[in-house]
Amino acid sequence: MRVDPERRRQYEEAYEAWQAQLEALHRVLLEGEPMDPPRLKGLLIRESRAKARYDEARLRLLGLDPSPKSGFVP
Repeated sequence: MRVDPERRRQYEEAYEAWQAQLEALHRVLLEGEPMDPPRLKGLLIRESRAKARYDEARLRLLGLDPSPKSGFVP
């Protein structure tokens, strides 16, 4: 399968950004790293947004339309 280099770059960047946020979240939730509630809320929001960007980039990489009007919900 041939992949557009720009879509690949966007996918890889989105994946790496999401993984960084997910690792930080896992340190708090699974390893017990202390974090005060406002910072935890910010971390949860950043992880959620990073995941959404990754999902959109993944759909574009696969040649699918990530817009809400397409009817496809990841």
